[in-house]
Amino acid sequence: DQFDSLDKHTQWGIDFLERYAKFVKERIEIEQNYAKQLRNLVKKYCPKRSSKDEEPRFTSCIAFFNILNELNDYAGQREVVAEEMAHRVYGELMRYAHDLKTERKMHLQEGRKAQQYLDMCWKQMDNSKKKFERECREAEKAQQSYERLDNDTNATKADVEKAKQQLNLRTHMADENKNEYAAQLQNFNGEQHKHFYVVIPQIYKQLQEMDERRTIKLSECYRGFADSERKVIPIISKCLEGMILAAKSVDERRDSQMVVDSFKSGFEPPGDFPFEDYSQHIYRTISDGTISASKQESGKMDAKTTVGKAKGKLWLFGKKPKGPALEDFSHLPPEQRRKKLQQRIDELNRELQKESDQKEALNKMKDVYEKNPQMGDPGSLQPKLAETMNNIDRLRMEIHKNEAWLSEVEGKTGGRGDRRHSSDINHLVTQGRESPEGSYTDDANQEVRGPPQQHGHHNEFDDEFEDDDPLPAIGHCKAIYPFDGHNEGTLAMKEGEVLYIIEEDKGDGWTRARRQNGEEGYVPTSYIDVTLEKNSKGA
Repeated sequence: DQFDSLDKHTQWGIDFLERYAKFVKERIEIEQNYAKQLRNLVKKYCPKRSSKDEEPRFTSCIAFFNILNELNDYAGQREVVAEEMAHRVYGELMRYAHDLKTERKMHLQEGRKAQQYLDMCWKQMDNSKKKFERECREAEKAQQSYERLDNDTNATKADVEKAKQQLNLRTHMADENKNEYAAQLQNFNGEQHKHFYVVIPQIYKQLQEMDERRTIKLSECYRGFADSERKVIPIISKCLEGMILAAKSVDERRDSQMVVDSFKSGFEPPGDFPFEDYSQHIYRTISDGTISASKQESGKMDAKTTVGKAKGKLWLFGKKPKGPALEDFSHLPPEQRRKKLQQRIDELNRELQKESDQKEALNKMKDVYEKNPQMGDPGSLQPKLAETMNNIDRLRMEIHKNEAWLSEVEGKTGGRGDRRHSSDINHLVTQGRESPEGSYTDDANQEVRGPPQQHGHHNEFDDEFEDDDPLPAIGHCKAIYPFDGHNEGTLAMKEGEVLYIIEEDKGDGWTRARRQNGEEGYVPTSYIDVTLEKNSKGA
């Protein structure tokens, strides 16, 4: 008897389902906006590298960019959460809500039809009841009229007979209505019993099952809502672990060494300024005049020499002279110039290797065309081969030219330490000279760009390598980092390898070392841990 109440309850259940679907939709929008904002944040702070020089080199920068990459992956996982919720939860809820409305409408229509049919049976029974009641009253009136006429002595026999016939008719009609009323009453009672014990319970059971399925669907959606996020937790954990690993990869000593290597000039520090005694002429006597004069001249010469040295090196501690970037990098300090030239040589070697591979491929294709003319014309490859050969010749010339400049720089930096005392005597004034481009040189003859000629310091530097007598070991070193030693004159080494030291670092960043098998070469000083013998005087 609570049909209306169940009608309201089932409607409330559908409204609650749609309300939860709206909640999921708004959560999806939040996830999508969150992922979009994270991606915009990553895009904003990611470096826009237009050249190779702008690539991050410091470990702190590389770690930050790795964190940005992990954050971008994290944003992708938030998008996965939104997609999973939209497909598994929101879409399923909307489809189920539509089906639920259709099913509820069908059950309610069946309930209303059953109620209408019961009401119709009740009306039929009520009508037959009223008719039976009316006929009974008419029969009573006919009986009273017949009895009155029968007792009246003045009444004619015809009137009495007529009243008797009327009574019989009314009695007969009353009996018929009674039978009809009894039949309608029996039918209504049957239908009412069927209504309350069969039809309505079945409809209510269907509504109950529908409502329970709605509750189960909500439970499944709640679980799917949580599973959508739980599925991405392992990947999100990996993203966070990647951020932690990026943080652990920061190496302050390596960053500091990069700064040192980037700004290391390779110049020798300026010498000490001598004391200039201007009071000598006050206490000078005739007997020691000659000696004092010679001392004064020597002092003047030393002062001139020192000023000459300082003049060429003061820019190291002040502002660097500005000038256009030159092809041989002579505007850079020796150490930086050596690194730039080495980088360029490596790049040219890679380009040369590509061109050589292309030449080999073209020759193979040409052989195939010559053996099988139907596949192509061998002459069509000739322009490409000629162009490749020209590129190879050009690259070889560039490599030879840069290697000459590199040998010039290495000759200067390698010979400066061994010839420091002779340079102070033989080149007192020219030691502080600068080239027209602003580069520092040890000798005026070395201002000309290109490899040094047969005279000068280059031959002296070559003689050091051509000496048959091995230099004595002045200590030993242990490799901290591996070094490939591709360049001529360098010595490859592995991490942890122990070598003999036969020549100390002269300020150019290179130390001369020797293996136990006699192989010698230069290794970067920053890559080794040096231990010198206490009683050794050096090379």
